[in-house]
Amino acid sequence: MRLRRTLKRGGLGTVEVATGNRASVVIRDTRPAGRRVRFLAARLARREADALSVLDGLAGTPKLIGFDGQTLRRTWLPGLPMHLGQPPSRQYFRRAQKLLFRMHRRGIAHNDLAKEANWICMPGERPGIVDFQLAVVSKRRGRWFRLLAREDLRHLLKHKRHYRPETLTARERALLARPSLPAQLWRGLFKPPYRFVTRRILGWPEREGAEERQLG
Repeated sequence: MRLRRTLKRGGLGTVEVATGNRASVVIRDTRPAGRRVRFLAARLARREADALSVLDGLAGTPKLIGFDGQTLRRTWLPGLPMHLGQPPSRQYFRRAQKLLFRMHRRGIAHNDLAKEANWICMPGERPGIVDFQLAVVSKRRGRWFRLLAREDLRHLLKHKRHYRPETLTARERALLARPSLPAQLWRGLFKPPYRFVTRRILGWPEREGAEERQLG
């Protein structure tokens, strides 16, 4: 028998974790979403399901268990979010960069890796990535996809600069100093209304999802 614990309840529905004798399961249910955003909630869940299906078998990412159009089920990644786990060494970031490259080679750009809560510090200094609601799936990996992939890497390097600045290479510092055009447009045009909608209307905190990592 599985016990359920609600981790998050907001405008886009609920996130619960079901625990039992075997591995825990994360359940994202869009049915309780507000009427005006129910379509958006289901759309985001669909994006996550599509991304996880492409990433199937990639260590450091959740495994999709099922998606029925409204409720998504995926495996739980053990560990803590980056801001709680505090990446312990250079090795974590080396492995995180390799994980990113493997993800990109499969045609997935995460598109939301500025959030520390989406980076997991797993046992053994292994990295994990969660929350693929904003992910972009691209079979052709064209110019736009490559720009998004570059931003994924820049966000990882920003975290590396915060936690392990002494390990940054000259090339990494140069990349951090040159934000892409999409990044500049995002900060100048789209981020203010995005923050208004997610924080004021949907009630998301800055480190949304962090409580999900605190289950014993």
